[in-house]
Amino acid sequence: MRNSSSLLFLFALLITRSTFAQTLDDLEFGTPESLDIATWNIEWFPKNGTATIDRVKAIVQNLEIDLWAIQEIDDTTVFKGMIEDLESYDYILMDGWFGGLVYVYNSSEIEVLDAFEIYTESPFWSPLPRSPLILHFAFNGEPFYAINNHFKCCGNGTINWSDDGDEEMRRREACVLINEYIQNELPDDRVIILGDLNDLIEEGPANNVFEPFLELPEDYLFADMPIAQGPSSGWSFPGWPSHLDHLLISDELFTDFNAPSTQVACLDIAAHMSGGWSEYDYNVSDHRPVAMHLMVTPLTISSAPNSTEIAELLHISDLMGRICKYAPNKALLYHFSDGSVRKHISWSNKAPY
Repeated sequence: MRNSSSLLFLFALLITRSTFAQTLDDLEFGTPESLDIATWNIEWFPKNGTATIDRVKAIVQNLEIDLWAIQEIDDTTVFKGMIEDLESYDYILMDGWFGGLVYVYNSSEIEVLDAFEIYTESPFWSPLPRSPLILHFAFNGEPFYAINNHFKCCGNGTINWSDDGDEEMRRREACVLINEYIQNELPDDRVIILGDLNDLIEEGPANNVFEPFLELPEDYLFADMPIAQGPSSGWSFPGWPSHLDHLLISDELFTDFNAPSTQVACLDIAAHMSGGWSEYDYNVSDHRPVAMHLMVTPLTISSAPNSTEIAELLHISDLMGRICKYAPNKALLYHFSDGSVRKHISWSNKAPY
């Protein structure tokens, strides 16, 4: 009799636990009032075929994040099909130049103004093997720039200042280049730099590849620094463990960021899966998303127009190199008199240059 009672108790306990077990349907983060933005290395999507697709669709739908900056898209055709199946979501993907970078956005909340890559020429391939993908967008009528990145991986944790091929040196140079672009092209705009930046932001200055940003505290702030300085259980790359995925904001966002309503989180999606981290790692990714919830207020001073002069535009070509005329919603190559080539996609009826 005692054994039967024990079995009944254990059965009831299991039923109770399963009743309250969390699933992907219980995920939540975004709100209708806030700008919700996240970075996510999705590890060569789709990592495990349809199992990955089904889970990622549920994650995107239930988190209700307005803008995702995603890295490591392997099968772009499958990815496009997945996003097209999601109501209210669309994507920005630069076909023709492989980088694995993409934006996914809620089209009812985000107005896309422009999208283009920077540092696409061969001299920049070492520090930036995946050209940064910039999205100019508006949320509630307020303009922003997001810069999606995937920096070079690996290294030994020490910057070798005499070796341009050193992994840490390459990541540091990437930071220098992105800072230069922002200072020259977007000095008065709200900018969010985000992505898998493949290094630690909490290290000491001697070997911190992010010093080009950290030494300018009046211009930049790592929104996820508390996560990096917190326990390893909350980091974005549990397999090492380390915190490699970051959100960096420009000073035009400091006031909004310092509001009590701001949230920055490394999202533990695996906790909503019956198989925990093993299931998440096998079917989705080895990285967790890092997300920010921000209430946006109008800038007190409107962004100044870009006054930086660029080289003269010589001609436009398609991705096959054939000279053509400008057309909206099409990735084109813009060739300038200084020898540079810029890949750009614009939704305007007027050419961007």
